[in-house]
Amino acid sequence: MKRPPVFQSGVFKPGVFRKRKARRPYPRLKGLSINHLLPNVLTVLALCAGLTAIRFAIHARWQEAVIAIVIAAVLDALDGRIARLLNGQSKFGAELDSLSDAISFGVAPALTVYLWALSEAGSLGWISALAYAVCCALRLARFNAGLGATDLPPFAFNYFTGVPAPAGAGLVLLPLVAGFEVGSLPAHPLLVVPWTLMVGGLMVSTIPTFSGKGMRVPQNYVVPALVGVGLVAAFLVSQPWWTLFFLGVAYLVLIPVSLRRFHTLKRAAAHMQSPPAIAGAAAEADGPPPAH
Repeated sequence: MKRPPVFQSGVFKPGVFRKRKARRPYPRLKGLSINHLLPNVLTVLALCAGLTAIRFAIHARWQEAVIAIVIAAVLDALDGRIARLLNGQSKFGAELDSLSDAISFGVAPALTVYLWALSEAGSLGWISALAYAVCCALRLARFNAGLGATDLPPFAFNYFTGVPAPAGAGLVLLPLVAGFEVGSLPAHPLLVVPWTLMVGGLMVSTIPTFSGKGMRVPQNYVVPALVGVGLVAAFLVSQPWWTLFFLGVAYLVLIPVSLRRFHTLKRAAAHMQSPPAIAGAAAEADGPPPAH
């Protein structure tokens, strides 16, 4: 027998007698998309590479330790760029990246250099290793504090403040890399102790260094740039330690160049803002225009 239709205020409602679906007792949880997960996976792999470098250093396997730190640097460079390409940036990812950098580019290089050469300097060598690791942590903390800053001038967004953590790790390992080719001479504490302190000082300094994030290759230089990348890859395969050493030296040479370029852009920006004020002051000094 059919149930009679229900009328309420003259409106026919045939669905009144339909069986309602039971609601879920708990909300449906949304999973993370691959865009948000992939950068964090790369960051965790970089952290694992840094910890593996420590293991190799404990067993005096210096070449493997350096390779592990280089792999961590490559993964660190990829995770940020992939996060921006996939729009997968997050506060969690930024914090995880800094923690990974503190291990891979602060603790791992410090312990590697200490076990390789600084241990022969006694307490001074340990103080140098500690100073480098602390400077790396301070540099990362300062970077995190400046995330999202919008009060920077436009020309300053292409520069880091001080040497970034991956570059600092590469610089502090330069004597070790050179020792793979020239012997034990670079392992002398009189060379490694001041070098470690100097690199730590560069990391916490206010020297502007090129970031490369906003760098664009002109159309005419795309093919030469690709050829250069191929040549670097070929040298890394055939002569990896000399190639890494000269890349580190080239980065050191670029530091004063970036400093000079930064100040040139700063003067140009100040000059662009000053002409209107100067012109107004000159017009006010000349007085009103003559009446006709």
